[in-house]
Amino acid sequence: MERSRLLPLLTIPAMLVIVELAALFLSLPMQSAGITAFEDPESVANPFIFIIILLLFTGFLLLLLRFRWKKLIGVIIGLSIFFTFIYIFAGIAGYFLGLTVGTLAISLIFSAGATALLYLYPEWYVIDTLGILIAAGAASIFGISLTIIPVIILLVILMVYDAISVYKTRHMITLAEGVVDMKSPILFIVPKKRGYSYRNEGIGSIGEGERAAYIIGMGDLIMPSILVVSATVFLDVGRIGFITLPSLGAIIGSVIGLSLLLLVVQKGKPQAGLPPINGGAIIGFLAGYGLALIL
Repeated sequence: MERSRLLPLLTIPAMLVIVELAALFLSLPMQSAGITAFEDPESVANPFIFIIILLLFTGFLLLLLRFRWKKLIGVIIGLSIFFTFIYIFAGIAGYFLGLTVGTLAISLIFSAGATALLYLYPEWYVIDTLGILIAAGAASIFGISLTIIPVIILLVILMVYDAISVYKTRHMITLAEGVVDMKSPILFIVPKKRGYSYRNEGIGSIGEGERAAYIIGMGDLIMPSILVVSATVFLDVGRIGFITLPSLGAIIGSVIGLSLLLLVVQKGKPQAGLPPINGGAIIGFLAGYGLALIL
């Protein structure tokens, strides 16, 4: 394979590893600040609550797309990004400086600035850089909010849902097309050529055919990272420095799953990302857990 075609395929797995490691480092500030998504991390009801919220939110966005209310969609996504940044920057600032009015003001300023940058200058490298922070922050929050069993239940349900929404109902493709058309900054974008500009060129069709860049949803990097964080926070077996063997196994497994996905993506058809990525993360986690028990 030519170097120009190989580099983007290596960049995407590298981004996944960066998100997973960043989520691990962010988990400590989030824990210290008490920022969690669920009260009881052991409750098996949590993943089902997550899925219900996801379905309602997705359905609402699809309804808005059908009536061409794209400006409202942009506002909703922008506010979601802004509040996610607030949690992330508040956790980081609070960890180093303590939770005060001053640190909250700092988090608001940084959140507003980051959100504005995404919308005023939505170039691919800006979206990818801030997207890594968003994905890592979200993964850290959910990772410290869910123990292993609820996380695995969540990942399995999402694997099935993603496959159905891409191959059967195809509503996820419809949603992705709408997001790309609006240039909403909730996708990772990896150019296939030098000099590519997301602002000027866009992506092209989400359907079959050649595109100017590879795209992957933030959720495809967030979900396996949740397991990585949970396996480090709630398990104390096979610990190696800041990480555990089950967590390391989840990282390796997710990267293998993503790499297999990228091989299939070369055919030019949209693919469900979570089945191979989540599946690889779960298998890797189990392998790492088994190895930790043996050692």
